[in-house]
Amino acid sequence: KMVDPTLAEMGKNLNEAMKMLEDNQRKVEEENEKKYARKDIPGPLQGSGQDMVSILQLVQNLMHGEEEEETSQAYRLQNVGEQGHMALLGHSLAAYISVLDRERLRKLTTRILSDTTLWLCRLFRYENGSAYYHEDDREGLLKICRLVIHTRYEDYTVEGFNVLYTKQPVIYISSAARTGLGQVLCNQLGLPLSCMCRVPCNTMFGSQHQMDVALLDRLIKDDVESGKLPLLLVANAGTPGAGHTDKLGRLKELCEQYNMWLHVEGVNLATLALGYVSSSVLASTKCDSMTLTLGSWLGLPAVPAVTLYRHEDPSLSLAAGLTSSQPVEKLRALPLWLSLQYLGHDGIVERIKHASQLSQRLLENLKNLDFIKTSVEDELSSPVVVFKFFREYSSRDQTSHAAQASAIQHSIISNERHIYDTFNQWLGEQLAQLVPASGVDVVELEDEGTCVRFSPLMTSAVLGTEVQDVDHLVDCLKMKIPVLTSTLQLREEFEQEVRRTVGLLYIEDLTWPGLGVVRYNYHNDGKNDDKQEKELEKINTELLKKLNELESDLTFSLGPEFGGQKNCVYIGMVTEDLDVSELVETIAATGREIEENSRLLENMTEVVRKGIQEAQLQLQKANEERLLEEGLLRQIPVVGSVLNWFSPFQASPKGRTFNLTAGSLESTESTYVSKAQGTGTTPPPTPTSSLAKQRLPGQKIFKRSLRSSDAFSETSSVSHCDDLEKTDQRPPTLSPGQAQGPLETERTEEQKEVAQATKTDTEDVQSDKSPHDCTKVEEQESQR
Repeated sequence: KMVDPTLAEMGKNLNEAMKMLEDNQRKVEEENEKKYARKDIPGPLQGSGQDMVSILQLVQNLMHGEEEEETSQAYRLQNVGEQGHMALLGHSLAAYISVLDRERLRKLTTRILSDTTLWLCRLFRYENGSAYYHEDDREGLLKICRLVIHTRYEDYTVEGFNVLYTKQPVIYISSAARTGLGQVLCNQLGLPLSCMCRVPCNTMFGSQHQMDVALLDRLIKDDVESGKLPLLLVANAGTPGAGHTDKLGRLKELCEQYNMWLHVEGVNLATLALGYVSSSVLASTKCDSMTLTLGSWLGLPAVPAVTLYRHEDPSLSLAAGLTSSQPVEKLRALPLWLSLQYLGHDGIVERIKHASQLSQRLLENLKNLDFIKTSVEDELSSPVVVFKFFREYSSRDQTSHAAQASAIQHSIISNERHIYDTFNQWLGEQLAQLVPASGVDVVELEDEGTCVRFSPLMTSAVLGTEVQDVDHLVDCLKMKIPVLTSTLQLREEFEQEVRRTVGLLYIEDLTWPGLGVVRYNYHNDGKNDDKQEKELEKINTELLKKLNELESDLTFSLGPEFGGQKNCVYIGMVTEDLDVSELVETIAATGREIEENSRLLENMTEVVRKGIQEAQLQLQKANEERLLEEGLLRQIPVVGSVLNWFSPFQASPKGRTFNLTAGSLESTESTYVSKAQGTGTTPPPTPTSSLAKQRLPGQKIFKRSLRSSDAFSETSSVSHCDDLEKTDQRPPTLSPGQAQGPLETERTEEQKEVAQATKTDTEDVQSDKSPHDCTKVEEQESQR
């Protein structure tokens, strides 16, 4: 068949445009030429116009940026695929079709709308339904609310909001629903916030993310008794946070009892297209309306959301805005119509099935990991997997933990909750950074706290998540769990060590994912607050610099950019072989060293300043004395030169030198006499850290040694001779004739070293013992 040339050209231009936008390999010359060309600063509209290539190049620059390449956005564009091109082609076709004559446009839009509605109703098991296509996923629920108001209030079309005074409508929403959904509905419908009732979730039995049906029944009865009209109930087939499904069967019965409308939304509705569907999700096919977000489920860009509903009066649907008499409004379904045909029934089911298999694979791997707690509704099939790091206590730890919690139970539980939330926030960010194709994110749940969520139905089609990505995610999680457990165990030990160390202050920051926060407090010498704050900042900044220069695996930083404590050192995650005592001692010793150097510099500055003033006074006095010795005639310019030529004046040069060690002024006469600079006294040694710990080859600082740390002292002559005796008692490996000469030479050298080392009273005792022991050694050798 012949193809319309306009349609063929449109498809060709779209393919060329997509290839150009998806091509991230740009030339350096073009980048340098257009680096500042209308990127961020708006400019005037050019009069001559531009060609398509230039405009698309500008769009590409705005999408990808000039300074940095956003890998996540580029990754999303690379996975648009052919089905995404069909969806984008639908928008171009909608603009082209809208210029057709009215009759052709009516027939075409009717066919597109009827086909798409029929396909979706059969695909998601929703019989005899109508469809409303909308850009905002909340708009469908808004139109449904207007439909229910028109249905329950017969005079609403004539009298408007006046009919609502007699019986105030009530809309019931679960507390686990999307944030701000109730407020948006009230604002758009013009209803007060008192018309919105939030239904709590289960607290005793069942899932803590499911709506409490018994409590909902009591709330509805109370509203009916107070003269209100229960209007609509919004249930979840997959809550936004944990992905749990409400008890839709019981909720449907309750809605039929009070003549209420039941609307269902959630990601689990996608599983209706599969061959096996859980009973809880299958009950959603009996509801009055549901909202489907096919764009994220199938990886289709810019396709509308769909709200399927059942209603018998088309006039009320038209009044509520669910249907339109304008053919152009019906063209919203065109991108979805093209994409569904391209994928086909099997392709749609395969994508949803692949996402479900990914979540199931992750769930099975998480069951075998220690310290990982999952929160899923169904262990066999759960499209959304929510997990968190949580360290279970053993029976002995639980007993001690309960004893401690009895005294200060509330504070301990609160602190633990904050610490685990912080650690899980860090874990989620690390996993998302290491495995960006997995699409994991961090979610805040009311009961569980901060958790990591894996929802492949919402991300896998767009990011192209595969089984290898899930396996990589599990491997990264296995690497992070020992780090989390070690850091959690050593936090308390680090806090105790810091509190016992003089000069260090432990800062409790429950929002920091790491070992802890410490601050070095210097000794205040009566300085004001401003000077003390500056000095504190200077010392801790220098301390952070010194710690980062050490060859260790730890990360030291100033903390988070916002909300952190000032003038502190933040220590990141650690491993189990960390020597906490050595770390704390190093921090304290480095801080003292910086403080002493700072004080030494301040004192030296003051001494030098006073010395300069004193030297100036002494030099001025010496100049006056020299004038008196030379006489007045030698100061006259001409006469003084002639006089000095006939009778030279011999005067010893006088100067002053400043001794930094002694802090005093000295005369330079001895220097001129001896023709050499005096050395003075030896300066005191620079204060250094006394933590010269012996380490094994390749062992980094702050690491515990696996070997025994008991080593002999090289300065003890007694232990040295004892070692020699142990060496002589060992069976020789060589012949006696070959080993006797070197041994006697070594014994003579050892006797000389021992005799030289005995200078103090304590070492005299050791020296009296050493010759006697060494004589025994020589006698044994002569006998041998």
